[in-house]
Amino acid sequence: MAKIKTQINESVKDMILKNAAELFRKKGFAAASVRELAEALGIEAPSLYNHIGSKAELLQEICFEVAKDYTVHMEEVLQSKKNAAEKTAEIIRFHVRKLSTDFDKVFVSEHEWKRLPQKILEDFLAQRKLYENNMIDIIKDGITKKIFKKILPSIAVLAILSAVRGLELRQRHKSEFTIEELEETMVQHLLHGIIK
Repeated sequence: MAKIKTQINESVKDMILKNAAELFRKKGFAAASVRELAEALGIEAPSLYNHIGSKAELLQEICFEVAKDYTVHMEEVLQSKKNAAEKTAEIIRFHVRKLSTDFDKVFVSEHEWKRLPQKILEDFLAQRKLYENNMIDIIKDGITKKIFKKILPSIAVLAILSAVRGLELRQRHKSEFTIEELEETMVQHLLHGIIK
């Protein structure tokens, strides 16, 4: 029986999730099959079931892994002594880095989450809502402390998240700028509209 080949310091589960994310991004969750995933891993489909429960379980793991990364980073930002502008900049930079270094998983998390089973979907949406509310609180704090203009915090957060999520277009085309240049430009562009 063929074994799944992994990279150094990578588990079989990591390799499966990485390949599943790439397949789900390229074909969409509904159109992707377990057989195609097994072929990408160099094994037979029945052998893959020794490592996974279902295709839906893979989607769940991808979505919640990405959500956890954002949540952990948000907790670090909230606990920091930085001011609201610095916190917002750090959040923007993290989104740019995450999308640049973990594109397939972030893409799937942003586009295929609607296919999660209802109970799981509710948990996922609750995490997203909490994340957005934490960002809104940071913006409100910045307004109170006169770091930011008097703006509607929820619209500012919507604009920031829409802009950084839209950076997936960068991944589809060759570009002539580095991740660091992209981070800095996004921070300058997005904060310019709200900072005093």
